[in-house]
Amino acid sequence: MRIGPNFIPNRYRGVSVSTVPADVGLDEASLRAHLMGRDAYRRTRFVVARAGDGTGGVALLHVTRASDTELFSPVVAVDLLAGPDECAYVVEPEADTGIPSVLAAVAAQRAPGVRAVVVQGRYAHVNFIIDPKPLRVVVREVVPPEPAKLLDQVRRIIAVTESLPPIELVGELTELASLAGEQPSGHYLLPCRGSGGEVPGATVSYLDEHPERADWTLLGCTRSQQIHRWFYGEDPPTVDFCPKRAVRESAPDALTLTKCCLQEEHVESGDGWVSVPWGSSLEHIREALALLVAQEDPPWAPV
Repeated sequence: MRIGPNFIPNRYRGVSVSTVPADVGLDEASLRAHLMGRDAYRRTRFVVARAGDGTGGVALLHVTRASDTELFSPVVAVDLLAGPDECAYVVEPEADTGIPSVLAAVAAQRAPGVRAVVVQGRYAHVNFIIDPKPLRVVVREVVPPEPAKLLDQVRRIIAVTESLPPIELVGELTELASLAGEQPSGHYLLPCRGSGGEVPGATVSYLDEHPERADWTLLGCTRSQQIHRWFYGEDPPTVDFCPKRAVRESAPDALTLTKCCLQEEHVESGDGWVSVPWGSSLEHIREALALLVAQEDPPWAPV
């Protein structure tokens, strides 16, 4: 069996946990001699072998059964995937072990640098990850509001999605107040009050309240400029905070998820990036992540 990065069983019900007798070593030859010919349930594909001598040792095995249709059949082949010197067993009661990103996160937090990590998680279900290398995804957006909405939505999706590869999120957040420094002014116009944006030391008005025209600088994007033009018949001095602009101009260094106010109901993608509507739903996020990870070569899939 070929073992590549982010090697994860597609169903944890195919993972069996077995405590071997104290006199059985966790090397491949000893475990093969112990397991060959023993009956295994028809769903069993992998065995987590735990040492019975109290040392806490653990090894990972792939097993082949004589039949895939009989309820039980004898083991006819045993292959060592990871020995006790490169394997850790972690108990994390709140971890959903069916979720690849959760497995990778537990491995990074509880067993950093270990090649193979077995996780006993929620409902006492057990699964494992070998050679964890989560896909780095940059989430680019403007704050406030807090928490950063897009980043929060992506976290929620990957926390419950079994079909995505392990993903590590990196928030690339731009503060409205810091953008104001690009064009100092005593009065700023922000797109909406609901975001809670403020600029210390300056007067702030909100475009969605259609305030009386004043001598202000707009902190906004193309849609805000369009609304301002509709309300007041002219364009104000503007600091454009569009998070999509940079990825549209050149391919980002890392896979990037961002958003755009000009997208109302659709998801857009380009080389190394995907953009969702500003008011994106969780379904938009799910679609965007699928498009983003599809750009990886070779594609990932559980085994």
